[in-house]
Amino acid sequence: MKFIKINLLLLILLTTFCCKNEKSTTETAESNEKMAENTKTESSLNIIPIEHATFILESEDNVIYIDPTGGAEAFENKNKPTLVLITDIHGDHLNVKTLEALDLGNASIIAPKAVADKIPSSLNLDVKVLNNGEKSNAKGIEIEAIPMYNLREEALKFHLKGRGNGYVLNINNKRIYISGDTEDIPEMRNLKNIDKAFVCMNLPYTMPVESAADAVLDFKPKTVYPYHYRGSDGMSDVSQFKKIVNEGDNSIEVLLLEWY
Repeated sequence: MKFIKINLLLLILLTTFCCKNEKSTTETAESNEKMAENTKTESSLNIIPIEHATFILESEDNVIYIDPTGGAEAFENKNKPTLVLITDIHGDHLNVKTLEALDLGNASIIAPKAVADKIPSSLNLDVKVLNNGEKSNAKGIEIEAIPMYNLREEALKFHLKGRGNGYVLNINNKRIYISGDTEDIPEMRNLKNIDKAFVCMNLPYTMPVESAADAVLDFKPKTVYPYHYRGSDGMSDVSQFKKIVNEGDNSIEVLLLEWY
């Protein structure tokens, strides 16, 4: 009888342990599955700052170089581009030596006419001209060219309306705005349903942080990244930009990446 009781006790303990272990395994599997889903969602668009106006957007299907500058060394160990967007003719946006140094054999280049005219035909690149207000589809990405220009009287000489492009990209049903060199123009303020926005703010060439923040509070992107904020007198105060935006609308996420 004593032997039977001991065996029964062991059976109960063994059953309890197996059930707990099975539950733990199931919970761990579910947890890992959720973690994988979150990772996939978060990594569906990878943002890689290079410097100033130059950065990379990586989706599952494309590697997009924005205003590539800095030579081949700036892109060392980076994936080769499938798409290149260039916003303006200035050297911190269009750098022919960098275009020569990169492997662009499988890449399409989108640029306004003023930029395309300055890209040597000897490079044999696939350049498509897209001017203000025009739309195109490249590598499966919907692209709209947004005007970029100055408003302040003292800055009108820097960026004339119609010469350069900002861009709105539709990647996996997410709308991404890249401002290029601009001030807080009506075309920016009137943007709708922007998920991510890259907004410039450097003086004297584009706009002060107060104007950039005021425009962002108008068009309300879900997330905004200050970029292109080195001016002739040093860096603009992106922390102040973040403060103004968050005080005006704390639903807008301001992320400060390392650009310099």
